[in-house]
Amino acid sequence: MPTVVLMDVSLSMTRPVSVDGSEEFQRKNLAVHGLNMLFEHMASNYRLEFTALMAFSSLWELLVPFTRDYNALQEALSNLEDYDKTCVESALHGVSNLVQQEWGSSCPCQLVLVTDGSLGIGKGSLRHSLQTLKLRGDDKKFPLPFPFPCKLFIMCVANTEELQMTDTMDNLEELLHLSGGDGQIFTMEGPLCMKSAQAMFGRLIDHAYTPFHAVLHCGNLSSDVQVFPRPEPVVMDEEVEPMPRTVSTDLEIIGFIEIADISSPPVISRHLVLPIAVNKEVDEVGAGATDDLEEEPSASQMAGKSPNFCVLLHGSLKVEGMVALVQLGPEWYGMLYSQADSKKKSNLMMSLFEPGPEPLPWLGKISHLGPISEAVENPYGEDDSKSPFPVQPQVKRSYAQNVTVWIKASGLQTDVQKILRNARKLPDKTQTFYKELNRLRKAALAFGFWELLKGVADLLERECTLLPDSAHPDAAFQLSHAAQQLKLASTGDSQYAAFDHNIVPMHTDFSS
Repeated sequence: MPTVVLMDVSLSMTRPVSVDGSEEFQRKNLAVHGLNMLFEHMASNYRLEFTALMAFSSLWELLVPFTRDYNALQEALSNLEDYDKTCVESALHGVSNLVQQEWGSSCPCQLVLVTDGSLGIGKGSLRHSLQTLKLRGDDKKFPLPFPFPCKLFIMCVANTEELQMTDTMDNLEELLHLSGGDGQIFTMEGPLCMKSAQAMFGRLIDHAYTPFHAVLHCGNLSSDVQVFPRPEPVVMDEEVEPMPRTVSTDLEIIGFIEIADISSPPVISRHLVLPIAVNKEVDEVGAGATDDLEEEPSASQMAGKSPNFCVLLHGSLKVEGMVALVQLGPEWYGMLYSQADSKKKSNLMMSLFEPGPEPLPWLGKISHLGPISEAVENPYGEDDSKSPFPVQPQVKRSYAQNVTVWIKASGLQTDVQKILRNARKLPDKTQTFYKELNRLRKAALAFGFWELLKGVADLLERECTLLPDSAHPDAAFQLSHAAQQLKLASTGDSQYAAFDHNIVPMHTDFSS
């Protein structure tokens, strides 16, 4: 999940912070110190994260485009310059353009807005932007919410008491609400100092940038892994009292299945699965042990030589062309598979299915799957010529039947005209006439379209009066009979308006 750091470099960030017994700092220095701490944490624990750095005042500037080079980000922080007044709206427009150009509108993103809580002055200030939200045209819309999923984290180099003296906190909360509410406002606790800045950014790290470590189990084999990016909690809308469901730190492989059988299933998210080198024999090395360190192999070298189940699993899935079904929690499943980045490089990936016992309808319930050895006969055949999937449902699906759909008036008109054409060819088209008539009748009853039944009945009576003298006498009887049955159905009487009831041809005998 890429991150954009939006740094306020307006004049208000240069306000001094005096601390007894130490040198004088600016609020900007506290913010830079906290961001350096964040970048150092990401460099060691979140190395795969793409991060961009932007600075803003009345205008915005991209200092470092999306990169994994955290040294470049820290160097740009040390060379920040001071500019004029604060204008958050223009900076948010810049963030929107940057993310859409680089990642499109479907990739989720995290925005870290670092400011001192100063809203700006006059036109262009955050207070003015929020007050004029409903007075804007389509060409001057406020940039929030972004067209892509985004978490907004506002880092205020100010304490809560200072922000609550004015309407600053209310405006920042409204800004967070406009972004979708999926984020948080962090303020400094206690006096403004380096220690408070570290504590504030530490809370951000704990909330959003803590790596997700888990243990991957398969029978008696296991491996410590990191899942990147961190899986987000999932809330099911269908539940009466929605509770966020989180991925368990114990991932249990419950079986393996061929790629052709699982096809390309719908997933919530995709993640890299990286093995974690656990070397319990490596202790911390003191300052005076530099000579011994050069002779001893490093921890990473030793970990590279030790067997790892995660590496074995990745290679096996890649060679065999299979995926592993993994249990993420109660009635929640996913799959592990090998995905190639290039001809020579591939990664072990994990995709999360929708929570539920039957996430993929063509596989049936996951709990009903079992090993081939327990089957009476091989479900794939002796020569792999057949497949047990897709599992056929017990109830015939509605989309497998011919359903009458009237999205446009032309569709309804076509069905009525088809009945009238067959009516003019009675008695030769008696069976087709009643088939089309019953199809229209059932659709009208399903939609509650009683007026249609009465209208078609009137049309049939009119056709009966327009029959030529040469017409077969059976035609008039059948038309009158059909019109009468439709009128009875249009009254809603349970005897004649039953959905399963069919209008049958009137029995006549003109043989003599």
